[in-house]
Amino acid sequence: MARVLALPRRHRVFAAAFAAGAVLRVITMLGYGPAMWFNDSYEYVSVALHPRPHPIRPDGYGFWLFLLKPFHSFALVTFTQHLMGLATAVLIYALLRRKFALPKWGATLAAAPMLFDAYQIQLEQLIMSDTQFTLLVVGVITLVLWHRRMSWRVGAVVGLLLALTWLTRSIGLPILALVLVYLLIKRTGWKTVVAVLTTCAVPVAAYMGWFAAAHGKFAMTNSDGLILYMRTAIFADCEKMSIDPYKEVELVLLCINDPVGERKDYAQWYLWGQGSGDGEGTGEVLHRWGTGKKFTDITNEAASAFATRAITSQPGDYLRVVARDFLRSFHWARPRFPDAATYNMYEFKPYYELDSTGNPKRLPNWPSYQGRTDTDAFAYEQGPPETRIVSPWAEIMSGYQKVFYLRGIVLGGIMLIGLYGIAVRWRKLGGPVVLPWLGAFGLLLAPAATAEFDYRYVLPAVPLACIAAAITLRRGLTWERRSPTSPSTSEPTTPTASPSPPTTPGEATKS
Repeated sequence: MARVLALPRRHRVFAAAFAAGAVLRVITMLGYGPAMWFNDSYEYVSVALHPRPHPIRPDGYGFWLFLLKPFHSFALVTFTQHLMGLATAVLIYALLRRKFALPKWGATLAAAPMLFDAYQIQLEQLIMSDTQFTLLVVGVITLVLWHRRMSWRVGAVVGLLLALTWLTRSIGLPILALVLVYLLIKRTGWKTVVAVLTTCAVPVAAYMGWFAAAHGKFAMTNSDGLILYMRTAIFADCEKMSIDPYKEVELVLLCINDPVGERKDYAQWYLWGQGSGDGEGTGEVLHRWGTGKKFTDITNEAASAFATRAITSQPGDYLRVVARDFLRSFHWARPRFPDAATYNMYEFKPYYELDSTGNPKRLPNWPSYQGRTDTDAFAYEQGPPETRIVSPWAEIMSGYQKVFYLRGIVLGGIMLIGLYGIAVRWRKLGGPVVLPWLGAFGLLLAPAATAEFDYRYVLPAVPLACIAAAITLRRGLTWERRSPTSPSTSEPTTPTASPSPPTTPGEATKS
């Protein structure tokens, strides 16, 4: 206990930054309690109330809400998410200090975006899975980089964290592949690799079996094909796709009638928009199937086939929209995208939005699995679940958000620093920089390639990019070379002194 209490004194710079980040989170909870809401939030609450394998997204975050359900408190949910954000910053600091010997101020600087970015804090206040996902990803990267020679026991823990990552968001699968490739390049023993694969596969396979029992398909979701269809819908031209109208009727049914030049410039409309009867919007397109449901095995497979045909037939158009969305991550400002409604859900507002009657807006009453979204939220909270905007705390965070956030162009600079770190370590295939950098790059590229750019998809990549940049700049930031703190240091530092030269011929012979 004495050693724990001494930590703030030994790490004063980070302790001060940590305390400031914690204060900002307390102000947020006071100003926007019990929680803030996003369109996807209600489905997570529905899973917590009625556990089942969700057809659109894995249930990892829904399970977390289920565990906290007996407390009937969304404030407790957001409190745990704020703790997750702070814990992520601690992992970054500990990794860079203990394993890469960064100075205290340098490691604190790398953790600063997690502590102070207003949009990160706002994401923690939302009923959403992203904060949990970020902590799991950073935890995996920290464990892998912490152990130069990983035992099979540590590998088992890494595999379990990867399974939780995958069950939280589907992008966890590429993270698993990245970690396995990294371990193979490092020539980690076969026992460790097997341990990672086994402890990851068992819970994921169990979930997929549960999904198969409910939906008739051994998979994680019934949405991957439809989401990829959404990505291609803004440019897919059926006249260029060589579709046989007699043999490929299912693809014809997914063709959008509107000319490409007149379509929406944001992809999500073609999955969630209901259209206006003129063929615009996937809501209209999928009704041609007569199933009445979007996310079924049949529609998902047909949408996947359509999207694959669109990509292979129009690779240039596909690469253009992917590059455009990928580069959105590096803008100086935050343009309103994909639409004003989605953009506003990431903003701290110092006032209530009013409905047509002049009263504060209540939660939407959309149909849910066994009820409605508003009644589900009320049942979980056992009380009013709407966000309560309280002065002056709400004004403080709203003003703070206008200034204190990581701009996209700064993130681009951080990514370039990490890329330089890989280049100068090319003989070692990038060394320890390559794992967090590729993780950050993949988290930025995957939404652009498979769905669409969204601001919340950028935030989980930031801590990984900061780790990669900090490792790259380690020698420049370290004022004095230090001896390795332990044999497991990933990049040992050069000792500060060398042995004294021999002074006699006999000593020289011994040397």
